[in-house]
Amino acid sequence: MKLGYSAWSMPTLSVDAQIRTVAEIGFQGIELICIQRSSTDVDRLDAAERRRIRGLLDASGLELPALHASVNPIDPDAEVAARNVARLRRSIDLAVDLAGPEGPPAIVLMGYGHPETYEKDRERLVPIFQELAEYGRERGVRLALELHVGQAIDRPERALWLLEHVDHPYFKLNLDTSHLDVMGYSIADSVRPLVAHAVHTHVKDQRGRVPSYEFLAPGDGDYDYVTYLKEMAAGGYRGFITAEISLMVQRKPGYDPVATARQSYVTLTRAFAEAGLTLDSLA
Repeated sequence: MKLGYSAWSMPTLSVDAQIRTVAEIGFQGIELICIQRSSTDVDRLDAAERRRIRGLLDASGLELPALHASVNPIDPDAEVAARNVARLRRSIDLAVDLAGPEGPPAIVLMGYGHPETYEKDRERLVPIFQELAEYGRERGVRLALELHVGQAIDRPERALWLLEHVDHPYFKLNLDTSHLDVMGYSIADSVRPLVAHAVHTHVKDQRGRVPSYEFLAPGDGDYDYVTYLKEMAAGGYRGFITAEISLMVQRKPGYDPVATARQSYVTLTRAFAEAGLTLDSLA
């Protein structure tokens, strides 16, 4: 496995600073963000800027395992939902333009909806994700669905239902166990049913249980990363473990994106060592 960092955690920095900082700290990969108002908003990047960013990545030595592209594909406003699906297609195109030697990054997205409307929402999501996954297949880009607390696809059995019914080799998971942890799932019950479908991950720290919980930066809570990493390795996962800092943390007074990235790196590299695991590209 390798260690990555999500630029979601650095929204105030330029893409140049994001890439430079993540590389200097020692991470092996970066997840860039292409949602609206991000420094790498898919609709703000012309061909020249896409080539320049690819050059920055090459010069830094960082891999690009994923692009975060989440928008609501089942927005109650049908016109908004259609625009969001079209935006996801453009994000797939961006992944092709930013592809490096390791291939194009996966597209991290979510299903949105609500737990109380799960039955209806899942039926709407199936054809949307089938169409997007097929477009991804044509372009060589995998989709990575993230389970999310408070959304329709919030539990392992719901993610597995969707995987089964979309039934497409380019429709996979972004496994973020923090959302399951705050719902009371153990690490084993979070990882074992889902790890075989994961092509990317997010990790953070957290405290409490739904509805009274908060997400934290790695090292600020007591999440057992050692057990988590052992479970991921035992399940055959060989991709990136990518730290992500929640908006809950970013909104706190004095949030320092660079210091938090450094803390995340120290916390996670220590966990790799304690788990007896080697970061692949450093072997």
